[in-house]
Amino acid sequence: MPDSPQHPLPGGTPLTVEPGGQVEISTPPSGSLTDLLKTVAADIDHLIGLLEPAGLVLGHRGADPFRPPRRMLQVPRYAAMEHAFAPVGPEGIAMMCSTAGLQVCLDFGHESDLPARWAAVHALGPVLNALFANSPGVGGRRTDWSSARMRTLFATDPVRTRPAAVCANPAEAWARRVVDAPVIVVRRPGNNWVPPRPLTFAEWVDGGLGARPTADDLDYHLTLQFPPVRPRGYLEVRYLDTPPDGGWLPPVVLMAALFSDRAVVDEVLAATEPAAGRWLAAARNGLADPVLARTARAVVELGCAALRNTDLSVGQTDAIAEDLHRTLAEKTGGGRS
Repeated sequence: MPDSPQHPLPGGTPLTVEPGGQVEISTPPSGSLTDLLKTVAADIDHLIGLLEPAGLVLGHRGADPFRPPRRMLQVPRYAAMEHAFAPVGPEGIAMMCSTAGLQVCLDFGHESDLPARWAAVHALGPVLNALFANSPGVGGRRTDWSSARMRTLFATDPVRTRPAAVCANPAEAWARRVVDAPVIVVRRPGNNWVPPRPLTFAEWVDGGLGARPTADDLDYHLTLQFPPVRPRGYLEVRYLDTPPDGGWLPPVVLMAALFSDRAVVDEVLAATEPAAGRWLAAARNGLADPVLARTARAVVELGCAALRNTDLSVGQTDAIAEDLHRTLAEKTGGGRS
């Protein structure tokens, strides 16, 4: 909002608010995992201090299990999104107002690395969503799902929320998907950003609204695609539920370790092959799904072995490994494999 002061947090991190009042911190990139973790921890502590005088505390689940969704931000973008999602069902407004995720951003690596890293980050999706799922229900509904947040996302608007294609040329496939996606927001003066008529971005390029879109319009259209992994010049991983207090460290470090080396990425692809594509099984059943449970054990062992590739201290990596094995045991009802 142009009239918002939008003061950054001490680490230079922007602090923003989502449609239902969810707070989001977007930590700047760091060349060091150690420095990144310090910045995030300090920013969270500062945010807790900002909320405390108002009697507010941070939530500890990926979806609000109690309140029905209510849009608090009355801005044209979210009004247009709500208008677009409403005909599909109630999940769109729930996604906008009642869910929150932990996003982890990873480098693409060299151009030659892209196909393998793209395939690996998608193959890991069902496994890590199941391992860290903690949203059993949203607004009193979907209480039998491990990750009601992911269920809500997939049902919001499948054409823009389904996983992206995993293929030999992911950039070309993504470009085709983007231009074929319906336009749901057209920025213009006033508060009504609903498109004058239904059309895809390709049809807009062809003159479907008279004036053709600009590069800035394309960039804005890209912000309205919500797959579990979104390419933004880097890999934006969006399939993790927001964790409880302090629980963000293990998934962040695990993902950094799993993408720390080409050989590890190859091992990830081999380990996750049995569970590839099990998105809905992960969201519904979590690690009660035996295929996902077996794969999660393999991924955790692989990730713990790769922790040595990070710049964290031995004490830190030992603590992370212990947390990961504890989470695995809690979700599977067993100990280490």
